[in-house]
Amino acid sequence: MTEDIEPITTSEQSLKRRRTVAPREAARKMIAPMRSIAIFGAVGALVAAVALPAYAASSGSSDATATLQQVAAGDAQSLVVASQATASPLDRSTYSATTPEEIAEKKAEEAAKARAAAAAEAAAASAGSMPVDIGNYALVSPGSGEVRYPLPGGSYYVSRTLGSGHDGADMVASAGTPIYAAAGGVVRVSQSGYGGYGEAIVIDHVIGGKVVSTLYGHMIYGSRAVSAGQRVEPGQMIGQVGNTGRSYGAHLHLEVRLGGSLVEPISWLAANAG
Repeated sequence: MTEDIEPITTSEQSLKRRRTVAPREAARKMIAPMRSIAIFGAVGALVAAVALPAYAASSGSSDATATLQQVAAGDAQSLVVASQATASPLDRSTYSATTPEEIAEKKAEEAAKARAAAAAEAAAASAGSMPVDIGNYALVSPGSGEVRYPLPGGSYYVSRTLGSGHDGADMVASAGTPIYAAAGGVVRVSQSGYGGYGEAIVIDHVIGGKVVSTLYGHMIYGSRAVSAGQRVEPGQMIGQVGNTGRSYGAHLHLEVRLGGSLVEPISWLAANAG
C-alpha cells in the first residue's frame, strides 16, 4: 500500500527560502557597525601614538621660545642674522684677480716689472753698478796743493769746446778708478740720476778768494762716498769712475765754474793744481 506524497507548492518553497536567508542578513547587519567601530578605534590609537610624544616634546619647552641660533646649535652650525652683519670696505690687496680681464692685467703688470728689473740689471752691469775694489789706489790724491787733479796720474784727458752741448772735459779711466775732490769745499749735490750726468756730485769751493764749483759725472752706481752738506778736503776720495747717465764708455765728466761761468777744466787744472 503506497502513501500519496503531497507535492510542495511554490509558495512554500519561497517561504522556506526566506526563513533561511533572514538570519544571515540579520547577522551581517549586526557585524557591520562593530567592524566600523573597530576601524575607528585602531585609527584613533595610531593618531594618539604619534601625536602624544610630539605634544609632550613641544609642551616641555613651551615656556622658552627657541631662537634660530638655538635651533642651528643642534646641528653644530652658527647663524648670523643679516641685520647683525657689519659691512666693511673691501681692499684691492685683500683679494685675488678672478675674472679673465683682471688675471690678464695682473700678468701684464708682473711682466712689466720683470722687464724693468732686467733693464735695470743690464744698465747696472754695463756701468759697473757696484763699487769695485780700488786696490792700491790712495784714498787721497797725490800732491799737497789747494787744487788737485781729480784722477790718479796716467789718466787720459780729452777737452771739448765749451758751448757745443758739452760743458766740460772727459777724463778717460777704467771703471772703478777713484775720483778725488779737486779742492776742499762743501758738497752741494750728491745724487743718482742727476740729469744726463747719472751718478753725480757737485762741490762748492772758495779758492784764492773766488767762488768755484766743480761737477763730477757718470760715476758708478752706489759709489758716491759723500753726501750733500758734507765738508770735504782737497784730494779726498768722493766716488769711482763709471758709465752712468748719458755716457758711452767709462770716464769722468768734469766741469768747472768760476763765479758761475764755465771755464775749460784741463787748462784750469794745469794752472792751479800742485
